[in-house]
Amino acid sequence: MALRQAVSENDHIQGNSQAPIELVEYGDYECPHCGRAYPILKEMQNQLGSNLKFVFRNFPLSKIHPHAKSAAIAAEAASHQNKFWEMHDILFENQRRLTSTAVREYAQKIQLDMSKFENDILDSSIAEKIDAEFYSGMRSGVNATPTFFINGEKYDGTPADLQVFIETTFL
Repeated sequence: MALRQAVSENDHIQGNSQAPIELVEYGDYECPHCGRAYPILKEMQNQLGSNLKFVFRNFPLSKIHPHAKSAAIAAEAASHQNKFWEMHDILFENQRRLTSTAVREYAQKIQLDMSKFENDILDSSIAEKIDAEFYSGMRSGVNATPTFFINGEKYDGTPADLQVFIETTFL
C-alpha cells in the first residue's frame, strides 16, 4: 500500500530533506511497540545520517491508550515553540508517565514558555492537525502503530529489521 498524503512542510521532519531514503512513521506516544521502536529509530538515524529523512505523524489509538491524544497535542503545542522533537523524545522516553501533570513537567524541562504552551494545548487547530494525520494514515492503510512507509511504500516488517531492509534495499 502506498502513502496517500505526500510529505510536506506541514510535517515534522528530521534529517536531510533531500535524503535518498524517506521514512515516515505513524506513531502513538503511549504505544509500547512505538516505545520499543524509538531507540531503534534513533540509532538508525545516527547510522544512516544524511541518507535518511525521518518524518513523524500522529496516530493516537485513543481507545486503548487514554493519554495518546493528549501527548500528541503536547508535542504539537511544543512545535509552536520549535521544540516538537524535544517533546517527542521526552514523551517516548517517559511513555509510562503521560499524565497531564507529567507532560507539563516535561514542557518545563525542555524550557517551553508555559503560558504559551497552556494556551496552545487548547488550540482546536492542533487537535484538527492530529485528526488529519490520523485520517491520512487510515487512508494509507495504517491500522496499528507503529506503521512505517519507506519512500512512499508501506513497510510490513518489524522495526528491528527496518535498518537491514533499508540498507540492503536502498544503499
